[in-house]
Amino acid sequence: MDRSRRDFIDFMCSADVLTFGDFVTKSGRRTPYFVNTGRYTTGSQMRELGAVYARAIHERFGDTYDVLFGPAYKGIPLVVAAASALAENHGRDVPLCFNRKEAKDHGEGGVLVGHTLQDGDRVLIVEDVTTAGTSIRETVPILRAAADVEITGLIVSVDRMERGPGGERSALEEVGAEFSMRTEAIVTLDDIVEHLAADGGSPHALKAADLDRIEAYRAEYGAPPRAIT
Repeated sequence: MDRSRRDFIDFMCSADVLTFGDFVTKSGRRTPYFVNTGRYTTGSQMRELGAVYARAIHERFGDTYDVLFGPAYKGIPLVVAAASALAENHGRDVPLCFNRKEAKDHGEGGVLVGHTLQDGDRVLIVEDVTTAGTSIRETVPILRAAADVEITGLIVSVDRMERGPGGERSALEEVGAEFSMRTEAIVTLDDIVEHLAADGGSPHALKAADLDRIEAYRAEYGAPPRAIT
């Protein structure tokens, strides 16, 4: 695993974004760990987070997108931070937009805020995490209702590597196949377990009991490793 992924895992732990205990995901599963990007609370954290997303977008998606989209609510600060860092660090000044949870019935109205989507726009979705793919399946119809767009990709902080509803692949792979888009994660659960093991070199190393709970959870919900492409 490269240094940048190790640093990102430690960054999430330091910000209390990646935590361990007893939680319930949006999909209703009880999980021994949780990723809550709502816990990034300072300007310096958002600057660093945006830089990490921008680097991953630049390296993995190149120029295959025209617009960044952040699903409400947690995707909103993520897409703003990523777009800012792309402009500052990579010379790529791209438009962005995000959605409201409820349509506005006054002023400019509508569901989307920011860039007005146009037919032919290639949209890259910027999200926090995908567990069962529920939020993406809610997001895609919003984008396609706005214009005849091409959804070229999805990038998330963490691939939880859990089976999607189909049962054969991870949720991240399933939504990618369902909507014909590339899906990428900055780090995976494999990366987290490797780095936070006692001999992984992290100051946030987990106790054996925490790692055992994660492995038990994976035995019940885990998906096979992604194929290398």
